[in-house]
Order: sequence, then C-alpha cells, then structure tokens
Amino acid sequence: MTTGTTPAGIRVRDMTADDCETVARIRVRGWQSAYAGLVPQSYLDGMALAVAEDAERRRASLAGGTTIVNLVAERPGSGVIGWGCYGPYRETDGAVARGELYALYVTPEQIGTGAGRALMTGILGRTAAAGFPDLALWVLKENAPARRFYERAGFRPDGAEESFEADGALVPEVRCVRALGGPAAP
Repeated sequence: MTTGTTPAGIRVRDMTADDCETVARIRVRGWQSAYAGLVPQSYLDGMALAVAEDAERRRASLAGGTTIVNLVAERPGSGVIGWGCYGPYRETDGAVARGELYALYVTPEQIGTGAGRALMTGILGRTAAAGFPDLALWVLKENAPARRFYERAGFRPDGAEESFEADGALVPEVRCVRALGGPAAP
C-alpha cells in the first residue's frame, strides 16, 4: 500500500522483503550519524557488522507476520532513503492501547529534504486510522535535533525517562507522546 507522494517527489510505501538489506543499512547509518558522541563509539562501530543479520531478521518478521508495520520512503533516482516502523506500545499494562513509533531514520544525506516528514505523515495517518488514541516514542535525551523534529510533529515529553546500556554506558531516553487527531505533522 502506498501512502502517497509528497510535492518533493518522496513516496511512502510498505516495506517489502527486497527492502530489508537497504533498511538495515539505513538503520545502522542513522544510528552512527545521529548518536555519535551520545552512544559509545565502540557500540556504533559494532553495528556495521550486523547489517546482514538485521536484514535477515526483518525478512523473517515480514514472512512470519507481525504487528509491526514497516514503511519506507523513496525518491525517484535515489531509491529507498528512509524507514520507519510502528505498532502497539511494547510496555503496556493493558490499560492504554496506545501505539508506539519504534524507529524513524533517513540516510544522513537526506536529512532536511522532507523524507523524515513524509515518513512521519504516513505513520501518523496510519496509526490514527488503526484506532490508536495516541502515539509514543522514546528518543535519546541529549539528541536535540531528533527532539526538535518530534516536537514539530506534535510530540511532547510526558515525564517518563529510562536508560539503556550500550557497551557499559547508560544512555538516557525520554518518552514523548502525541495524541492522534491533533496538530498536523510537519
């Protein structure tokens, strides 16, 4: 299913098994670019070694059926330039049937070109259509560019904070939430 084509010529569509290798590379390059200085470099360097494994996990997930929805953004002449995925909130006690934006990355050279906005628009439309009352995401506390992007899309910190461990270092994250049906995406 195609979500649409933006005025910038970016098309958002469902990810296919043929996209898995490219998506795995986009994810790794996204981490290495966005999290340099925020996550231990040894952790980021090690991610490059797992691209093939990541692609295979994605293929298996698509083939086996999953509640995770994967979208890609593509630009004519450039191919797939971004990836985002969402689904039910992972850490729920059953009280709130919220959605969660698990990831949104574009290739570093496509940042600022509208690819991220196109993916966000597609994800917000689909999660609202799926009936989620709101959408949550976790973002690195010190990742100011990502936090500004999400704030422009209507996400606000809700006070929840957690850390994850990366090569012995604790990396703090904050949870942001956006009601669906609220302000339009950027």
